Amino acid sequence: MQRVVLLFGGASSEHSISCATASGVLSAIDRAKYEVIPVGITRAGEFVPAVDDVKHWALAEGELPEVVFAGESIIWPSAGSKELKYSKEDGSVHSLGEIDVVFPVLHGPNGEDGTIQGFLELMNLPYVGNGIFASAAGIDKEFSKALFIAAGLPVTPHLVIHKDQWLADPETVLENLKKLGSLPIFVKPARAGSSVGVSKVKDMANFAKALELAFNEDNKVTVEQGLVGREVECAVLSNRGGGSPRVSVAGEIVVKTREFYDFDAKYRDGDAAELICPAQLSAEELSQLQELARRAFNALGCFGLARADFFLTKNGFFVNELNLMPGFTPISMYPKCWQASGLSYPDLIDELIQLAFERI
Repeated sequence: MQRVVLLFGGASSEHSISCATASGVLSAIDRAKYEVIPVGITRAGEFVPAVDDVKHWALAEGELPEVVFAGESIIWPSAGSKELKYSKEDGSVHSLGEIDVVFPVLHGPNGEDGTIQGFLELMNLPYVGNGIFASAAGIDKEFSKALFIAAGLPVTPHLVIHKDQWLADPETVLENLKKLGSLPIFVKPARAGSSVGVSKVKDMANFAKALELAFNEDNKVTVEQGLVGREVECAVLSNRGGGSPRVSVAGEIVVKTREFYDFDAKYRDGDAAELICPAQLSAEELSQLQELARRAFNALGCFGLARADFFLTKNGFFVNELNLMPGFTPISMYPKCWQASGLSYPDLIDELIQLAFERI
């Protein structure tokens, strides 16, 4: 039986979403094949032993789960060892056994951005998902879009604004903004996810406030043209033994009661949006979407998994972004797309874990 460290929480605004993702993995992982050791990261960045309890980490009405320090700390392996330990408040040290693989389900900065990936590579521990470069590029909307453009992919028209640039010369920023055309526009922190800090601007009187909200998350933002079209996504998964990555059928997000698919629509308001999978696309559209997803995956040097997000407009598909650690609850789009493609949630988790050993 292989021993898997499930690593979640983290020092980011997406802390609770990571906990919910961990709940999903805990509910579906094959316990006959894997021994799971849950390890949480507090908002302050402390590694702590976590309870193996699906309900404890699930999103609940009116409250969000959180990893807290309760007197015990994780001690990571050192000097070539793979033994994971933890210390108690009295100073005693106890073993959790030797690690075979780490499954990080962290979202946002300090986890999804190459930080944890580099940490695990220093210890020579196999881990699930993308490597350092892809993780760093994937979380940064400025650089991921630049790589997509370099690969010849159709990208959402956008502008990058740095905080010091806005504070020093807002007139030039506003002049450059005219290149995006008419409203609405979307203002997004460049290195955040789950729609945290994102605003839809339909009146320029609200632009400065939208920037302020985004700058609370990052000192760099992207401003994107508001495209008219359908929001469609597909799931990408590396192949064992190499070769072209696998791409699922498409899913579609249909927003019903909100301006866009924001944080509340994703995690708090079950009636705000509908996730349809498979999406109604022609065979030609699906084939084109899947090929664009493969090209985007390869453009960032991805390995393991990614969810590829697109807009389908009257002018065709536009890449919005790749999410390199997408939401992973049973009802999230990434596993839903694979389930609709014939790969069950437990089998998907198994595939991802086994792929981790091919990186080393």
